[in-house]
Amino acid sequence: MIIYHGSTVLVEKPEIRTGDSFLDFGNGFYTTTDEGQAERWAKTKMRRERKSVGYVSIYGFDFELAKEQTAIYRFDHADMEWLQFVVRNRRGEMPENAFDMHIGPVADDNVYRSIRLFETGVLDADETVKRLKTEVLQDQWTFHTKKILSFVHFIDSKEIRAEE
Repeated sequence: MIIYHGSTVLVEKPEIRTGDSFLDFGNGFYTTTDEGQAERWAKTKMRRERKSVGYVSIYGFDFELAKEQTAIYRFDHADMEWLQFVVRNRRGEMPENAFDMHIGPVADDNVYRSIRLFETGVLDADETVKRLKTEVLQDQWTFHTKKILSFVHFIDSKEIRAEE
């Protein structure tokens, strides 16, 4: 299968990033099956870092073999379990991770607003999950270990330029 990673740097050799653990799925190497989502991530990073060039790195991932040899957890929907997992990770309360990879919906800006309202007590969990069900969410495939990254190989890249 093909997966994509958006960034301000070309990433030919993926690695687990541990510096920013307050992300949806905690420490890891984040990818998606949606090329447009990876391009949006690259553009977001370009704005934040004030860079004029970004990249979508393209990889092959032997998902079938990885499923046989590693521990993968998949969230099929942005449900209560997903919400609690994302909130804990974003607070830095990372659960002990027994999984090599997590797959699930990505929290975009609209979803993030709902999560913030939940975290601050404005929305309860049920109302938050109800709001999440109305969103069309892209996916994220987060690699947590070197073992699972061994099933990934770089194929190509696409340069992204800042819009004039």
